[in-house]
Amino acid sequence: MQLFADIVLPLAQPAYTFAVPDGMELVAGQAVSVQFGARKFYMGIVWKVHDRRPDFRRIKPVGRELYDRPLLTQPQMRLWEWIAGYYMCSLGEVMRVALPSLMKPSADSAERFDEEEFRPRTECYLSLAPEYRDEKRLDEILEKLERRAPRQYAAMLELISAGDAAGAAVGEVARRLLAADRAVLHTLERKGYILSAEHERTDERGGPAFRLPELTPQQQTALEALRTQFEAGKTTALLHGVTGSGKTEIYIHLIAEVLARGGDVLLLVPEIALTAQLIERMERIFGSRVTPYHSRLTDRRRSETYLRLNRSEGGEFVVGVRSSIFLPLKKLQLVIVDEEHDASYKQADPAPRYHARDCAVVMARLLGGSTLLGSATPSLETWLNAGSGKYGHATLAERYGDARLPEIFVSDTIRAARRGERHAHFNKLLLDKIAATLDRGEQVLLFQNRRGFAPYVECPSCGWTARCPQCNVTLTYHKGGGKLVCHYCGHTEPVPARCPACKVADIAPMGFGTEKIEEEVARIFPAARVARLDRDSVTSERAFSAIVSDFAQRRTDILVGTQMITKGFDFEGVALVGILNADNLLNSPDFRAAERAFQLMMQVAGRAGRRSDGGEVVIQTSEPAHPVIRQVVAGDFEGMARQQLADREAFFYPPYARLTALTLRHRDPTLLRRAAQELAVGLRARFGRRLLGPMTPPVDRIRGEYLVGLLLKIESGASSARAREILVAELKAFSEQSDFKRVTVVVNVDPQ
Repeated sequence: MQLFADIVLPLAQPAYTFAVPDGMELVAGQAVSVQFGARKFYMGIVWKVHDRRPDFRRIKPVGRELYDRPLLTQPQMRLWEWIAGYYMCSLGEVMRVALPSLMKPSADSAERFDEEEFRPRTECYLSLAPEYRDEKRLDEILEKLERRAPRQYAAMLELISAGDAAGAAVGEVARRLLAADRAVLHTLERKGYILSAEHERTDERGGPAFRLPELTPQQQTALEALRTQFEAGKTTALLHGVTGSGKTEIYIHLIAEVLARGGDVLLLVPEIALTAQLIERMERIFGSRVTPYHSRLTDRRRSETYLRLNRSEGGEFVVGVRSSIFLPLKKLQLVIVDEEHDASYKQADPAPRYHARDCAVVMARLLGGSTLLGSATPSLETWLNAGSGKYGHATLAERYGDARLPEIFVSDTIRAARRGERHAHFNKLLLDKIAATLDRGEQVLLFQNRRGFAPYVECPSCGWTARCPQCNVTLTYHKGGGKLVCHYCGHTEPVPARCPACKVADIAPMGFGTEKIEEEVARIFPAARVARLDRDSVTSERAFSAIVSDFAQRRTDILVGTQMITKGFDFEGVALVGILNADNLLNSPDFRAAERAFQLMMQVAGRAGRRSDGGEVVIQTSEPAHPVIRQVVAGDFEGMARQQLADREAFFYPPYARLTALTLRHRDPTLLRRAAQELAVGLRARFGRRLLGPMTPPVDRIRGEYLVGLLLKIESGASSARAREILVAELKAFSEQSDFKRVTVVVNVDPQ
């Protein structure tokens, strides 16, 4: 009977059917090579094997099998299907982000494909020849070597000892682990005493028993509460702890329990920047058990990590960013999502535009594991789920040990300017506290949520501003490189000496970013050692590590940074945190602006006084009476949550509705507006008032393409699956209209 295989390719396409050659046995999840089209060869994943012949005259055969075992387990395949269905993309698009790039080669010929195929590194392993594994014969040869060849005798003893320690059935030992000279080992092999074999290289795992940190009574209570809720059947729980309360210590205890049972653990962090410090801390506890996984690793390293985990029988501990949810952890028993509120867990581009936190909850449920969401400022969606009883909940209301929460001061920028107490971009209160902190030999963190020297440049005579030729945005001035940069498309150009419009005046930088703050604070405090942490200064992992290490070891006095400095860092010397412009956080045109502003200010404030008497925080704002500012000063998360949830319920926003944003893109603005109106008419006929738009976004042109948006709001009680079915049908009908075939429609489910 002829069999056929539905195969997923790394393309924005559905699965394609290929014929299974006679004698080839395929299973779901297996990787194979296939020819697609006239000349293209791809690595694909077998999704289903069946006997239903497609209605085509000629069906191409599967090429050959790749790798020695399937790359996907059944739970992984179900997770891919859930992501493709929920986030409205193809399985091929999920495949593109799920597998490391080296593992899915493509080429224009079969020969080139073979060259591109990923092959893990191998190394030489040595073991005793079978005839000398008998104790009597081994003693005879050792006695002989001891008399005639002392170096060979020593090498044999080292190999035997290392093999016993490895616990392998045949005592195989990697040659790199032996101190014996290679020539001596080669002689022993030539004499037939030992054997050599090439195997795929594996990192040594395991180590001594874990030395766990001691918990405070509050931490122990929270840990017991989480254990009880997981044992009672809760698959997801929230650990809500103030900054510096010791959530990580609870993570460590739960991780150790799972590893001791032989289960797998995944610890997700929102930023690559956080992994280095966290991995270092986890390695002090769990040693070589810790496996990092993030985009700063080489493609080869990520591919080898994936394949090693695919062979593993359990006991793995992975620390990684959002893409780690696609790793083959077959005995996954615990997923921890640290800083679960962070928007970095949501992928923006390309598809699938998935949220790693939500995917982690689904993945753990598919594998029968548990998910722990940790945050000092939980997302309102998570907070509501915990409050309703859908999620478990444990609280840490006090900082670890004797540390106290910081004292927060609000400094009115308008009042300071009127009284002549504002110098550059600093109010007198903040400058005085910086000086006092430096005099005590302590450190300062300054937060400005905008990189570059100035957000834009302007001609003081005619008002000209430098704008990106491809995007409808101003160019940001970067003084260090002497250039103007678009933060959307990457366009750069030199700073003009004179205004290009009026030719009269020199242009002036307007506003301020981290680069300007770094320059000004160094001028005001010339004796202080100042550094900057943002995307422009962190050009590599080494540069990031150097900046963080210098600050941690107190070789830097003042660190200026963007959101990168707000997330998870634990610097014991920081006594003062300055938030230079809270207004640009509060006044963002987004229904989540108040929630995000509260989270960001509380997180950056939490970097102060983690080992001392609480430390101090100064917030500079022109709206000191703003409700969110007052809630931050009081540390009133529940008050903020109640107020924001009431507003969202009244205006029909998440978590009381599910949002799907549609963005239409095209280079012709007239055609784009016509397409948006046509799509809106079709959708409004099905969804009624649930559809908003068409509307022009704040940035309405990026990389030469104009943008128009639509927003679909589905009430939480309605079937989101049915809404997606209707939306897919309408988008299909729209794409089949000849006038609009070249209009790109980007679907973003649960936009952040």
